[in-house]
Amino acid sequence: MAAFRQAETDGADGIELDVHLSRDGRVVVVHDDTLERTTDGRGPVEAMAAGELGVLDAGSWFAPCFQGEPLPLLEEVLAWAGERLRINVEIKTPRAGLAVLKLLRAYPSVRAMVSSFDHGLLQALRRSDSRLPLGFLTDSRLWRGTVRRAAACGAESVHPRHEFVSESLVAACRQKGLRLFAWTVDDPARLERLLKLGVDGVFSNDPGMVRRHLDAR
Repeated sequence: MAAFRQAETDGADGIELDVHLSRDGRVVVVHDDTLERTTDGRGPVEAMAAGELGVLDAGSWFAPCFQGEPLPLLEEVLAWAGERLRINVEIKTPRAGLAVLKLLRAYPSVRAMVSSFDHGLLQALRRSDSRLPLGFLTDSRLWRGTVRRAAACGAESVHPRHEFVSESLVAACRQKGLRLFAWTVDDPARLERLLKLGVDGVFSNDPGMVRRHLDAR
C-alpha cells in the first residue's frame, strides 16, 4: 500500500498489481507465487491462510523504512482506490481469475481491468463477463497472434514488453481498435521514443519521472 500511495502522489493515473489466492480463497496482492523473495515468510502463498499472510513483513526487503509493511488483500486496495485510480489486476491462474471477477462485482464503482499472459484465461473470463475490460500481456516479438486474440475477445488493450513496440504493432492495434500500453518503462529516452511511436500509455516503476516528462513536453 505504501507503493500505491506513493504512485498516486507522483501523479500515476492507475496502478498495476499481481494477485494470488490464499489457502482460504482470499485474493492477496503479491507478485510471486512464493513468499521468500519479498516477505519474511516461506513457501507458496496458497499454503497459508489470509490471516497468516497478513502478519508477514513485506517491506523490509525493499528498504528498512518499510519494515512491517503487510501484504494487502485486493479488496483493501479496491476500497482505498475508489474511483480515483484505474486498477490493473494481473492474474495467472483460472481459480484466481474467478475470485477476482467475483470481487470486482462487489466494487462496481472501481475502475478496474484484468490482464494476463494466459490468453485462454482471459477468453474464459470474457465468457463469464461480457463487459469486463481485458488487457492481453505479451513478452514476445511475435505479437500478431496476441493482437488477433485480443481483438476477437473484445479486449480493451494489448500490453507488450517495451522493447517490442514498433510502428507496425502500434498500427495493428489502431486498426483493431485496441489501446497499447507498454511495460516496464523507467528511462526518459525510452519513454519519449514510445510516445513518438504513439503508445497510449506505459507502466513504470517511476511514475514521477513519467509525469514530469509528460508535463514538460
